[in-house]
Amino acid sequence: MSPLALISVSDKQNIIPFCTELVEKFNYKILSSGGTAKHLIKAKIPVIKVADFTNSPEILGGRVKTLHPKIHGGILAKRNDEEHKKDIETNDLQLIDLVVVNLYPFKKTIEKGSKWEDAIENIDIGGPSMIRSAAKNHKDVSVLVDPSQYQEFLEKSKTGGLNEAYKVKLALEAFQHTADYDTAISNWISKESGLQSSKYIESYPLIKTLRYGENPHQKAFWYGLSNIGWNSAEQLHGKELSYNNLLDLESALSTVLEFGYEKKDKLTTNSFASVILKHNNPCGASISNSASQAFLNALACDSVSAFGGIVAFNSNVDSETAINLKDIFLECVVAPSFDEEALKILKIKKNLRILKFSKDKLPKKNQTSTKSIMGGLLLQETNDGEEKTDSWISVTQKNPNNQMKLDLNFAWKICKHVKSNAIVIAKDQKTIGIGAGQMNRVGAAKIALSAAKEFCSDAVLASDGFFPFADTVEIANDYGIKAIIQPGGSLRDQESIDMCNSKGISMIFTQKRHFLH
Repeated sequence: MSPLALISVSDKQNIIPFCTELVEKFNYKILSSGGTAKHLIKAKIPVIKVADFTNSPEILGGRVKTLHPKIHGGILAKRNDEEHKKDIETNDLQLIDLVVVNLYPFKKTIEKGSKWEDAIENIDIGGPSMIRSAAKNHKDVSVLVDPSQYQEFLEKSKTGGLNEAYKVKLALEAFQHTADYDTAISNWISKESGLQSSKYIESYPLIKTLRYGENPHQKAFWYGLSNIGWNSAEQLHGKELSYNNLLDLESALSTVLEFGYEKKDKLTTNSFASVILKHNNPCGASISNSASQAFLNALACDSVSAFGGIVAFNSNVDSETAINLKDIFLECVVAPSFDEEALKILKIKKNLRILKFSKDKLPKKNQTSTKSIMGGLLLQETNDGEEKTDSWISVTQKNPNNQMKLDLNFAWKICKHVKSNAIVIAKDQKTIGIGAGQMNRVGAAKIALSAAKEFCSDAVLASDGFFPFADTVEIANDYGIKAIIQPGGSLRDQESIDMCNSKGISMIFTQKRHFLH
């Protein structure tokens, strides 16, 4: 008896040549319905319609057509089970040997912003049921859920390779397919209804196996979406991205995004930004009147730490910028675009990873971020909301002048992306000292101030958290700092305010903290 294949696909890529080969080379009979059946018949492939097979017409506008004992009995029947054999004979079941199903395009539907009713109608019911039935009975039934599987199935059919190990692999991919589908539905309903999900469910396909993790002895894997984020970035040159590269690129880009992001030079005067990042912390940042000058300013902050770092730009990289970049060893450069001449210059550096990241591939704001802990995950909203300066208050007798206000705003944006405890010293829209990841705020201040040295005169200081004591203000004064920005909120805020007043320092409270652990 000829083997029977059930074919029902929304994604019809390569289905005609696949079915043609099933029929002509392997003598399969094709069972199908709806749009798939019409598509195959049009290509002159013989098809048994599901309604004829079950002797039951489609009902409820097509909602019910494959949910029938003759379909699921033919899939789920164990070939070597005596009780099943009796049921097969009693119920006149025809065994189905191959199930080729992919599902209604629910994800594509919601990505277009469809109405609730349209999205609901694109929730497949019969498809997942057939896939799960076939995957459960994988010893006897093969199940294909993606056009990329067709060729391998045909090759293995030719060589007798439809063994148990292969069918287990297909079953795994099938259950992952339906799990991914249900995850998309669950998360969409939670979002659309405003209901908080009682379970955290996400599904990301494997992008690639990385060479290793943070260290060579650690295995690492990159999972993610194909249409947004780093997997959508275009790598123009250089070695394969590593685990640490990706972590640093994420931090570098999130920092430079504070200053806008344009493919070409559409930014206003003094809004070309460059950030140099090392080990997940900015070691230099600047905004200036060109990408080239912004980079040179950022480099001047800490040229030692910049060695082997990541550089991010918020604007096009031109040849002048590329000339400055080529003189230092860097791991990666990321920007919205690159001039051809700039690429020629940068590509001389064999291993330099050059990434073009388009603005339209940025995730939407107000997403969530996760961190793994033993036995679970921590989830929070991303800290990417727009900074509202109208909530800032001046708490000292002296107010910052206009230049200092610009520098305070700049320093505050950078400080947000420095590991806590964080202190940033800035002057003329560039960092001149950064203290990151210290166990106490005074320690972070000492590192930042000593790095800036004599350049601290008339500079500003930003702190990601409040001052529990006045000691940081006192040290800042010793170096010549003239303005400070911090969240405020300490029980002893007045001590810091009094110290500022006694030293002629202006201080702004943002009333918003930016810890980064």
